[in-house]
Amino acid sequence: MKKLIVRFVLILGFTALASALQAQPTAHYVPGVEGIKAATLPPPGWYVRDYSVAYFADQLNSGSGNNAHVPNFQAFTYANVPRVIWITDTKLLGANVGVDALVPLVYQNVRAGGYSSGTFGVGDLFAESTLSWHLQQFDFSTALGVWMPTGESAAPPTTRAGLGYWTPMWTGGATWYADEEKTWAVSALCRYELNTEQRDTHVTRGDAITLEWGVSKTLQKVIDVGVVGYYQQKVSDDTGPSAFVTPQDRVAAAGPEISVAFPKQMFFVSCRYLYEFVAENRAQGHTIALTLTKRF
Repeated sequence: MKKLIVRFVLILGFTALASALQAQPTAHYVPGVEGIKAATLPPPGWYVRDYSVAYFADQLNSGSGNNAHVPNFQAFTYANVPRVIWITDTKLLGANVGVDALVPLVYQNVRAGGYSSGTFGVGDLFAESTLSWHLQQFDFSTALGVWMPTGESAAPPTTRAGLGYWTPMWTGGATWYADEEKTWAVSALCRYELNTEQRDTHVTRGDAITLEWGVSKTLQKVIDVGVVGYYQQKVSDDTGPSAFVTPQDRVAAAGPEISVAFPKQMFFVSCRYLYEFVAENRAQGHTIALTLTKRF
């Protein structure tokens, strides 16, 4: 029974993530790390962005979205993720060409029944190229990147920071400014992940789609306040050895965000909280994220 509980918890809810900010059985990308105006990329320049994210949950849900009542279930993940962004003056199809890369530093801890595991490690690297357009009332962006299995991984159950497989990821989104002064903004960003075979289990995880959205209002030109949210779903079945195949899952969350700009210092701070109000075949919990951005 103990082995069954551990497998249920960690295969369905807490196989370690490469970007590793919260429990995701399928996706490398962690929803909720981008917030207000998530689809808007910055103007040309060099940027260093640091994501500091904590996720915690005490409930693992079944496929019906109800609490599976796993004994003593507790999960906590903290990640610090530095990211370097370069938006160039080079134009392609009228858009600015950019590149960026990140590396996650992750601590994960999971407890269920008599099982307890905690691991700190470096997760999988990610790099992408981007195109961004800035029109009068709209911003558009698209990107193509890849998650690389550079982090240490293992067959589940595990809390290691690497997922153990390559994942190409396409991103596209738009921000609409509802007024001429651009004080009201509505943004949506979609990501699609095409997973490949996992090296430890020889299972190919199902593809995943993630939608992040935000509605915001600018105050005093330097403060944005609003509501943000995300929806993530596994959209195809796993293939490979049946012992490691996991069911399709989905999750949705929403919460408030505040973002403050310091123009003279070229420094930006945003903080958000997201509550997961729907979760199926995965953990249901809370995310707190602090994002710091410096332009050089």
